[in-house]
Amino acid sequence: MKNLLLIPELKELISRQDSQALKEFGETNHPAIVAELIAGLSPEEIVFVLRQINLQKRAEIFSHLDEDSQIKIIDVLQRDEIVQILTEMSPDDRADLFKGLAEEKREILWPALAQAEREDIRRLTSYREGTAGAVMTSDYATLSPEMTSSQAIEHLRKIAPDKETIYYSYVVDRRRRLIGFVSLKDLILAPRTVQVKEIMHRDVIFVRVEDDQEKAALLIQKYDLLALPVVNGNNVLVGIITYDDAMDVLTQEQTEDMEKFMAITGSHEVAVYMRTSAWDQFKNRAPWVVILALLGFISGAVVQKFEMLLMNFTILAAFMPMLADTGGNTGSQSATMIVRALALQEIRPKNLLRVLYKESQIAILLGILLGMIAYGRFLLVAGSYQGEGVPLGKIGIAVALALCFQVITATLIGAILPLGAALFHFDPAVVASPALTTIVDITGLLIYFTTVKIFIGL
Repeated sequence: MKNLLLIPELKELISRQDSQALKEFGETNHPAIVAELIAGLSPEEIVFVLRQINLQKRAEIFSHLDEDSQIKIIDVLQRDEIVQILTEMSPDDRADLFKGLAEEKREILWPALAQAEREDIRRLTSYREGTAGAVMTSDYATLSPEMTSSQAIEHLRKIAPDKETIYYSYVVDRRRRLIGFVSLKDLILAPRTVQVKEIMHRDVIFVRVEDDQEKAALLIQKYDLLALPVVNGNNVLVGIITYDDAMDVLTQEQTEDMEKFMAITGSHEVAVYMRTSAWDQFKNRAPWVVILALLGFISGAVVQKFEMLLMNFTILAAFMPMLADTGGNTGSQSATMIVRALALQEIRPKNLLRVLYKESQIAILLGILLGMIAYGRFLLVAGSYQGEGVPLGKIGIAVALALCFQVITATLIGAILPLGAALFHFDPAVVASPALTTIVDITGLLIYFTTVKIFIGL
């Protein structure tokens, strides 16, 4: 089909049971596009569409559906149909789906799977969530170092249909320990009689099964790899992480960091907003909101403490919103930059002094700029105001200085919080944002009133 079908058109084809049109739709479009379009159908309708498509393409389309949709579809399919799809799926996708199934459904499917698939699922699901082992696949190509390049190419030709990628082949010894890798290009360009061990790259970039999945994804991104080998404690090759899986990991990690940075709890899954109930969203957002609201009472206590100063110099109240907004904005900017730099491993907690020195320079420049703006605004709005005989200019300078100090402290707090959290092995995103606004508000008010009070000599 030249044009993609819309859901109403799909429903029309299903109602007419037009198998040929549905088969053409499923087999001529990219699996991701097909999955996106049929996701709006009911499970029964999705199953009808999938049954018109050849098994390999059916499994690819099924893999592109979200886990909730997959589980609903499995409830409609016959057991042998489920087993066929599971067998065709890539090992990592199959293992992820199996983990999400109810226990009774797993017990029904387990005996029907081949021994190889069962062992694969058992091994891949044994690794802790969030580790490299949990996101790797066992669909990789290995070569013996004694093979010639022509033997290696012939070997890859035979196993290619069952492997996720053959662009990298990993060279292992008799104990399956990783000793090198070759690219398909290396093999094609090499003389036919040259042994693999003579052309393989020995400086292999790899991760261990217990390493964090984000570390693996960042290595793939940093070195522009198509795949990254995963080894166990004995350097035995147990799997690979492919580029597409690394991108999924980075998307998940970025989603998690963003939600944690905004004080949202929960599972931090990708693309689940519409599938998460309002009640669950409430439970995810409420804890930090309540905690910070209670901590906000401290800000109120600070204002109360300087109540007499505010009564005598009412003009100060007009600059409190500017103080809070400016401190929050500069602190958030600093925290965002530091959290992102930590996530990308550009900086580490040991770089605290260097980071503070750099942020201090930025903060002083910002403080001077915003202090000047505050002073100019004060002169515009204050008119001929005279508070308790204190000259207008003196009050304006005090406000400008207070704002300058607030910008500097807020910027440094925004840098210190995530770095301190990382130093003590807490999540920088969790600590930085929720705590930042409240701390900056409290310190800002203290700095504001104390600076003004000292400067005007009260």
